[in-house]
Amino acid sequence: MIKRPDEIALMAESGRLLAAVFARLDQLSLAGMSTMQVNDLAEQVIVQELQARPASKGQYGYAYALNASPNQVVCHGMPSHDDILRNGDIVNFDITLEKNGYIADSSKTYLVGEVKPAARRLVQVTYEAMWRGILAVRPGARLGDVGHAIEQHARQHGYSVVREYCGHGIGRKMHEEPEVLHWGRPRTGLVLREGMVFTIEPMINQGGADVRTEDDGWTVVTEDGKLSAQFEHTVAVTAHGVRVLTLRADEKRK
Repeated sequence: MIKRPDEIALMAESGRLLAAVFARLDQLSLAGMSTMQVNDLAEQVIVQELQARPASKGQYGYAYALNASPNQVVCHGMPSHDDILRNGDIVNFDITLEKNGYIADSSKTYLVGEVKPAARRLVQVTYEAMWRGILAVRPGARLGDVGHAIEQHARQHGYSVVREYCGHGIGRKMHEEPEVLHWGRPRTGLVLREGMVFTIEPMINQGGADVRTEDDGWTVVTEDGKLSAQFEHTVAVTAHGVRVLTLRADEKRK
């Protein structure tokens, strides 16, 4: 569970490369593109340009370099040539990258063209909620503090937090201990220690928290058909706080 400084350095390199993938996606005019086109571009950048591996491909039998989750899709959406992004959509791209044996994991929800204010607000609050969780990370804090910070912010804005899926430890494997819940009570749960590395990836729903998995066995959608948004970073507990290993160039420390 505890990573050595040299391991965290390698994970930070994977995170830097993954941030570069998102920088390429940021340049796309997504309206009119299929989610498979985005997947193929991401895989090309990871493999050919960055000489790395899309860690999700082949994991648990999954066939693609990313998850593409538009609108009411909460997570694990599979890219498709038939899934065309349209003006007004929101879409989350969740990407994992392995370099030198270590994996980084991050996701970002994009606004496609002109997005209605209600959807734009959901995306913004979800991003803020992730950062509330990140900034609760420090040695001696507990995982319940992280989850509480996320849930409190979401509820203050009238949204619900998906409980079926959570963040996770990460390193040589995509999913390691601990599980990082996006809700909780302060001063409860695992005590955080320097060297722990895990993801924080809240999924925030516009309506109720209930979700269901579609017949493909992967795609998770909101039960009420309302929108869902997600953001994710891989973070490391430092001696005095937290380091975001997947920080993107367009972001400032919150």
